[in-house]
Amino acid sequence: MQSENQDNSSGILTDLITVRNLCKSFTNGDARIDILKNLNFELAAGESVAIVGASGIGKSTLLHILGTLDRPDSGQLLFKGEDVFLYDDAALASFRNQSVGFVFQFHHLLPEFNAVENTMMPALIGGVSKRHAFQTAEDLLVRVGLKDRLFYRVGKLSGGEQQRVALARALVLKPAVLLADEPTGNLDESNSEHIHSLLLELNREFSMTLVVVTHNSQLASFMSRCVTITDGKLTGIP
Repeated sequence: MQSENQDNSSGILTDLITVRNLCKSFTNGDARIDILKNLNFELAAGESVAIVGASGIGKSTLLHILGTLDRPDSGQLLFKGEDVFLYDDAALASFRNQSVGFVFQFHHLLPEFNAVENTMMPALIGGVSKRHAFQTAEDLLVRVGLKDRLFYRVGKLSGGEQQRVALARALVLKPAVLLADEPTGNLDESNSEHIHSLLLELNREFSMTLVVVTHNSQLASFMSRCVTITDGKLTGIP
């Protein structure tokens, strides 16, 4: 499946991620369940893709493998042509910290910290100075509409505000890829629309590749490409 995105300077198609013959299965008692079966696809730099479909078909499994939170049974995940699953665990963790941002249905913020401290966390883990991490976190929180909530602890924020903090945290190291798993699943319609708009605006502003697992047809319709998983393989949706 070839991406339609192009390098702005040369007009040449540029794939950021290439997945080759990806396989993943789970066991349930004596039964083996094949989730992904020799799955292949490409993601271009700056592309936005929605993965949709019924529960249990492997959407989140694929997203977790793309983000290197889980390893496949076999196959390759090439990032700029390099198979990241050949890295050892320490190198893989460093790659994940520097190159991939995550937003989940549940924000996973640390309740003992405030908004700006939560947002800074990946940068501090990545070795960024506290001063620079704070400035970047502050800029992002202002960008997502939380200028007046920088020092509010998580428990003092609304659900929509918490998810915006999670989005800012995912972007603090300017990752090449943003992966979102049902990012508006716990939000009301108004907050969902706000997060939808932010995802798309930030995708364009930062030229990052955006992959979203969602049951929200409106969010899926805004993406440049919409796909599903059929019999363990990725298939396009017209």
